[in-house]
Amino acid sequence: MSKHHFHSVYKRALYCLLIITSIMTLGTVGVHCIEKMRYLDAFYFMSMIATAQGPTYTPVTALGKIFVAFMAFVSVGAGVAALGFLLGPFFGQLWRIGAMKLEEDLHHNQSIVDQFTRQAQPFTYKMQAHSNKEAFALMFKVSAVTLSDTVLDVACGSGLVSCAFAPLAKQVTGIDITPAMIEQAKKIQEERNLTNVTWQVGDVSRLPYPDNKFSLVMTRFSFHHFLEPQTVLKQMVRVCAHAGRVMVADVALPPEKVDAYNHFEKLRDPSHVRALTEKEMLALMASCGLKDLKTAFYKLEMTLEDQLKSSFPNPGDEEKIHELFRQDLGVDKIGVGARPQDGQIQLSYPVMIVVGQKL
Repeated sequence: MSKHHFHSVYKRALYCLLIITSIMTLGTVGVHCIEKMRYLDAFYFMSMIATAQGPTYTPVTALGKIFVAFMAFVSVGAGVAALGFLLGPFFGQLWRIGAMKLEEDLHHNQSIVDQFTRQAQPFTYKMQAHSNKEAFALMFKVSAVTLSDTVLDVACGSGLVSCAFAPLAKQVTGIDITPAMIEQAKKIQEERNLTNVTWQVGDVSRLPYPDNKFSLVMTRFSFHHFLEPQTVLKQMVRVCAHAGRVMVADVALPPEKVDAYNHFEKLRDPSHVRALTEKEMLALMASCGLKDLKTAFYKLEMTLEDQLKSSFPNPGDEEKIHELFRQDLGVDKIGVGARPQDGQIQLSYPVMIVVGQKL
């Protein structure tokens, strides 16, 4: 608390004390004069009224009854006003913090929708690395998906993971905040003639599903976009059935490289927030009550040029990205193994898959 803030609270508390003291003094003198009570008895009588405990004495005169009733209203009103006067700045600050947080969430969600509306087609059809069969096979194995599973794909994007899991599951539901991504997902579903997949546009920080609905809840390449990944993970755990599984797959960096990586990703995709380290990812899963954690790792291979074709950085940032990687060749400060290959810059994103069970 700052010195200025302390003095402000101190002054408010002093004013409140003066108001209450003045009312108690007025009431004590009034009861003494009207009811002929001793000052000590009158003060005790007023304190019972002021604290809403009820007086132990009933005024004798009509004027006394009127005065006491009036003072009761004044005492309660003054107490409430004093409390509001004292705590008003505190609650006002809480309101401002809440409003700023809401504004930040809305702005960030709009950034995600803006980015992935533009990325919808190139992400789906030009980035073949996102449909890598070996990566899908590893996700199938670690999640232990079966034909009896009801699956929820959180932040499903264009439905690549949902549609890959559909032939192996009973039912798959995909939810994403970007309508354009869901439209692409529906096209892929139709192309593959999948009948056991449904889609929904929605905010994944408040999943619109009842508790314990799905036997497998998963998400891929989404956690680095969330302002509060723990909030989303708690929602995923909530809608997961008992003895069900929750799976998260995302880029995970060593602690010494994560800041440089986040700097690059923020330039490439302004909706990026922060990648987690392996240790942070495991701690996050454990903090949400998931048990029997299993992990798997693979490299997501692509060229920088292909990555940028499906990205929409702010004006001027694409050249900054190229310069970052020209300096990172053979150094790997960014953590994606940048190296020259066939006249291009090859990248290997380290992806971590974590699966935990809800017990």
